[in-house]
Amino acid sequence: MAQFLETKESYFLLPVFFLPLLFIIIKNLKSCFVSKNGQKLPPGPKPWPILGNIPHIGLMPHVSLTNLAKIYGPLMSLKLGTQCMIVGSTPEAAAEILKSKDRIFSGRYVPKALPATKEELNHSSLGWTEDCNDNWKFLRTLCRAELFSNKALESQAGSREKSITGLMNFVGSKEGEEVKVAELVFATVFNVLGNSMMSRDFIGLEEKNADGGMKGLIRALMEVAAAPNLSDFYPFLSKLDLQGIRRKSAVLMEKMQALWEPIIEERRKGRNNSSIHQDFLDTLLDNSFSNNRINQLFMELFSAGTDTTTSTVEWTMAELFLNPKAMKNVRQEIDTEINKDFPKNSHLMQLPYLEACIKETLRLHPPAPLLLPHRALDTCQVMNYTVPKNAQVVVNAWAIGRDPSIWDEPLEFRPERFLTSTLDFKGNDFEFLPFSAGRRICPGLPMAVKTVPLILASLIYFFDWSLPRGKDPKELNMNEKFGVTMQMEHPLVLVPTARK
Repeated sequence: MAQFLETKESYFLLPVFFLPLLFIIIKNLKSCFVSKNGQKLPPGPKPWPILGNIPHIGLMPHVSLTNLAKIYGPLMSLKLGTQCMIVGSTPEAAAEILKSKDRIFSGRYVPKALPATKEELNHSSLGWTEDCNDNWKFLRTLCRAELFSNKALESQAGSREKSITGLMNFVGSKEGEEVKVAELVFATVFNVLGNSMMSRDFIGLEEKNADGGMKGLIRALMEVAAAPNLSDFYPFLSKLDLQGIRRKSAVLMEKMQALWEPIIEERRKGRNNSSIHQDFLDTLLDNSFSNNRINQLFMELFSAGTDTTTSTVEWTMAELFLNPKAMKNVRQEIDTEINKDFPKNSHLMQLPYLEACIKETLRLHPPAPLLLPHRALDTCQVMNYTVPKNAQVVVNAWAIGRDPSIWDEPLEFRPERFLTSTLDFKGNDFEFLPFSAGRRICPGLPMAVKTVPLILASLIYFFDWSLPRGKDPKELNMNEKFGVTMQMEHPLVLVPTARK
């Protein structure tokens, strides 16, 4: 009886502990309904108590938000826990967010999964600074000049072509065997970046790791970053890291950094005896970058550069495999232009159908279906609605790329639509935003434009491709796996046969 009373009394005490928590949540939720001057936010689905609209998001947020936009319009608001999220799902909404109000929305909404502190990111990050501060501007300028300028890309052409030649030789050694396209492309792209930044190959194409190796590490990092995080929905809980997401992220990053930290130390010591300038790492050392700052920058460049390029090549190969007519057209174009040569950067300008195939793939399968979240630096008006200061602002590039009011038969893979179109992915056309636009446009775009078509042209020129024995092309699974970058749920496995 005494034990029962003790338990009963504890129930009465529960409100004492939870009332402060409920008060904090309700106080934060109020700011999501109406702005300070009384103007309404964009429309959106009715939020659940405490949870807000978290249940409306689901496991495929880009699809859920697309369906919600059909009900609530091109600009809508949701409440995720205590946080306010604004979603733009049309070119008009994207243009206001990324062009007209680009300065106000140039802030970055930083996920709590990142283990670095706000101060560290604002000093060292290319993608996750809270605003476009002087450190960010300096990093962008440095990367543009030393990694992504025409001059830099031309100087890297030899090592890029060498890495792709190695890929072709390896695929040739696997003739008649099953190969996972993404794994081989990932290793190649990682080495392309490794040579650009540190004059070093990092991954052997023949390597097989039980944990997926470096690709598995980066995929795990991307999945952790994209996982629903209570610390993002309720920031006052972030110090507790209840799901352990920040801790997992820190462990994965340490494993990645261990790959190049010995190289940084070796280069620092060697520079005492030599003034030879070799690569991007030398540039960073010339500018007195600390190891922590180099680690943060390399983490972002490797993660973003390899994952997006790999997924684009894999999706393009899958779409071409499902569309034999398009594959025939692109192969004829490549055969005519290459003409017994090895695909080089100089050929790319003469391959418009291949470029159209890549654009069509990016339309259907944008690397980041929801562009990295922006943050409103101040309260402002968008499409006659109020967007409050510090709101998370997202553009649904996946929805825009499949909008039937913009694209004829939007679910069909039709590269021909780009042969007669001036639409490009350089941030000026808001109907087509695979790499974003404005101040926060993807800085690696110039390198991707050269690497993706060169790999694809080589794979198509040297090999015929088939599914593993007994599989029908109609059985090819094109389901998506949502993350920071969008992957194929089931990796593409094909069998190469050398062309004569």
